[in-house]
Amino acid sequence: AFLDLAGPSVVKGVWKGSATLPCAYVPVKDFVQETLTWTVVHDQSSGALFRRDGSGDYILLSEYRDRVSVPKDAPGNVSLHILKLGMSDRGSYTCQVTWRASNNSLIAREITTKVEVFKVAATKPIIRAGKLGLNVPAGARTSLTCEATGSPPISYRWFRSTPEGKGLLLSRQAELAWDNLRPSDSGMYYCEAENR
Repeated sequence: AFLDLAGPSVVKGVWKGSATLPCAYVPVKDFVQETLTWTVVHDQSSGALFRRDGSGDYILLSEYRDRVSVPKDAPGNVSLHILKLGMSDRGSYTCQVTWRASNNSLIAREITTKVEVFKVAATKPIIRAGKLGLNVPAGARTSLTCEATGSPPISYRWFRSTPEGKGLLLSRQAELAWDNLRPSDSGMYYCEAENR
């Protein structure tokens, strides 16, 4: 069956994390996607939460503003990505796509995915220390990586120690990289890993 939508029946997400609700089809010549609608049924509210048509993308339920997106440049991929999952996001989500055929007739298909949101036991970040005293020649490329495990998700910050004993914030990524090391890059660097 052409233009069938594919996706799982259940997606499990972690509270405060993100989740992708897959919904995809194989594009067919002579059939143009007319509309895409994602609807939700859960305790808080029900109705259309996202709509895409010829005039643009619309997030229709206020509790999803700035938290949901659908790929724009991936023909056939109309998956819904949800950020900052809350317990209230549990429910049934339906992806409905309508196509217009070359003879102007319309074809519609839909699939429903159940979203389950779980809280995981919180654990403090554990950092695996690297060896001290890294020597790298000037002009070389190198990086320092902060490796930590824990739950919920971890945020990272890299600092360079200053002569006054303070830390100069350099990056908010797990990796601190240099493309072209200079002698002035010598110093003491440290990473902080943090979660709630």
